[in-house]
Amino acid sequence: MSGGGGPSALAAPGSSGAAAPVWSSRYWFGDSDVTWLKHLIAGGISGAVSRTVVSPLERMKILFQVQSKGGGGGGYSGVVGTLAKIWREEGIAGYMRGNGTNIVRIVPYSAVQFATYEQLKRALMEEGRTELDTKRRLLAGAGAGIASVAATYPLDIVRTRISVQTAHALANVDALPKNARGRPIIPKMPGIVETFVHIYRTEGGLRATYRGFGPTLAGVAPYIALNFQCYEVLRKLFTPPGEAAPSGTRKLVCGALAGCCAQTITYPFDVLRRRMQVTSMSGINYKYSSTLDAIKQMIRSEGVLGLYRGLVPNYLKVAPAIGVSFWSYELAKDALKAW
Repeated sequence: MSGGGGPSALAAPGSSGAAAPVWSSRYWFGDSDVTWLKHLIAGGISGAVSRTVVSPLERMKILFQVQSKGGGGGGYSGVVGTLAKIWREEGIAGYMRGNGTNIVRIVPYSAVQFATYEQLKRALMEEGRTELDTKRRLLAGAGAGIASVAATYPLDIVRTRISVQTAHALANVDALPKNARGRPIIPKMPGIVETFVHIYRTEGGLRATYRGFGPTLAGVAPYIALNFQCYEVLRKLFTPPGEAAPSGTRKLVCGALAGCCAQTITYPFDVLRRRMQVTSMSGINYKYSSTLDAIKQMIRSEGVLGLYRGLVPNYLKVAPAIGVSFWSYELAKDALKAW
């Protein structure tokens, strides 16, 4: 038996005797190209980090979107007022309500999105070029958006339901029993699995878990396409002459600006998606038979501005979320290059 062995001296499976550390991709996959796996991992890390950072604003946005005109469904009004109301009634846990579900959803969502985009970039790249033109970049972004939504949409519905159920439970907060510190004791809310099973069993099976999928795709495909297009253009503009990439701070700014531009154009589809996801819930005072019916009813009762309900807090969420997402993705991708 030879001395000096150990994990780092083991040969990579599938390789021709070449030594590779056990923590390296070469040890596990030999000489196979696992760039796609690195993109998946980097994308998952990116999603988890960015959504946790903006979880309070994400929940606030959803509460605004599903609240009908006049404040029905909890009486949430204004960014500061809503954040204060959540803190007063639920404490810090209220800001993270639904974030566990969101993380479960966003990790595969972000992983699939970034990995699909990178793979489509390679597939669509013209021979002899190093960058996609605008048309191909938009096509790659749209494909990434469609793939990520299709893979994770049921989890998005579950996350929305959990967030809204908590808001409705607190509609009569004064009637709830109080703890020793005078805060209301929040009744136990259904979890991820329980909510999914309830939707599946009582609202129409698998089809119910994809309610609102149409307007979601209509909004997400152009949103993700615009997001990647804007980011890559801004990234190039923010890269100092003679350098390969902008600094971390500049990447954050690029992502924030890209997210705001893309969201402004596609935001009404996001509102429609949330409304369709909760339309069959008890306690909701509007019912829509289809996406077109939802648009007609919303414009009739709330005006065109109803399609932009929650846009201001969404800007506050999108700017840091997309900025952190692109920044953390590139950071993780660079770190995994040596893996």
